Amino acid sequence: MYAIVRAGGRQEKVSVGDVLTIDKVEVKPGDTLELAPVLLVDGDTVTTDADVLGKAVVTAEVMAATKGPKIIIQKYKNKTGYKKRQGHRQPLTQVKITAIDA
Repeated sequence: MYAIVRAGGRQEKVSVGDVLTIDKVEVKPGDTLELAPVLLVDGDTVTTDADVLGKAVVTAEVMAATKGPKIIIQKYKNKTGYKKRQGHRQPLTQVKITAIDA
């Protein structure tokens, strides 16, 4: 069984035991988190009905708070002496899918 869930502004395909990296969530490591399913697939049955999906729950355990790779932002204007360099690391949360209840 797998589900497609909305996590961190994106849709991710998950099954039980998967480790997933999503945008930062304000939850402590070790706590549980519920993700909203968009689509459920159980063998040959595909569930897209909003009423059934409203009752379905995908449970995940928060493992750690991490950061993404460093991204360098550089701005440069020719012949004016203008240079600007900036870095960014996106805060992320690592979660492990523990259960999919349909």
